[in-house]
Amino acid sequence: MTEKDKIETGFSSNAKKDPQRIVFITKKTSAKVQGEAGPQLMTYPHLVVREAIAFEVLVIALVLVALFWDAPLEQLANPLLTPNPAKAPWYFLGLQELLHYFPPLVAGIIIPTLVVVALIVIPYFNINVQGEPMWEKDQAWHLLLFVATLIVLIAFLAIFRAWTVLIPTIVIGCFVLFSYFVAPGKGSWMDYLRTRPVSWWVMTWFIFVAVTLTLVGTFFRGPGWSWVWPWRPHGG
Repeated sequence: MTEKDKIETGFSSNAKKDPQRIVFITKKTSAKVQGEAGPQLMTYPHLVVREAIAFEVLVIALVLVALFWDAPLEQLANPLLTPNPAKAPWYFLGLQELLHYFPPLVAGIIIPTLVVVALIVIPYFNINVQGEPMWEKDQAWHLLLFVATLIVLIAFLAIFRAWTVLIPTIVIGCFVLFSYFVAPGKGSWMDYLRTRPVSWWVMTWFIFVAVTLTLVGTFFRGPGWSWVWPWRPHGG
């Protein structure tokens, strides 16, 4: 090997300069990884000042809202007069709506526990980290698995007549099936649905169900937790 053709380990490892390269690595050397450092800013004062300004703006907005609008509170609690229905705060109305369909053990303990456990456990698994579309690989197998899961879930909800969960589930399921049958290049929003990963569909279903349960519990539940139309008067 001449001096001109001599290969030194650790060099020629810049992917931008030499996209195709062979690097010889020995026990005492290693390939160099070169890259451009992105723009950097000091935490103080750049970031801290921006956070302080955002915090002050938020506090001012909350104070103004508190000055001009009263909190939607009811009268003082009367132990001799129980409101009908006795609704929980809005952020618990979804669970209260589930209690209308499922036994207290299922709606109050099992379902919330499964949600919390899922939020704790899922980040420790390698679940679609690349964000690959749901129908990119093994389309037939994924379609069969999804249809089977959807049928079991619909049957379970139909047995308990949990319509406020069943309807959002059917809607999201139809969109998922639609994204399977639509061909690429049919439209911007169609292509967007087709390229969504499994995690996006699961989160969309969860948010849709949670919002539906909260809205129904807030506006469509009257005396005895019966179904009422908000634009029609009803007795308490």
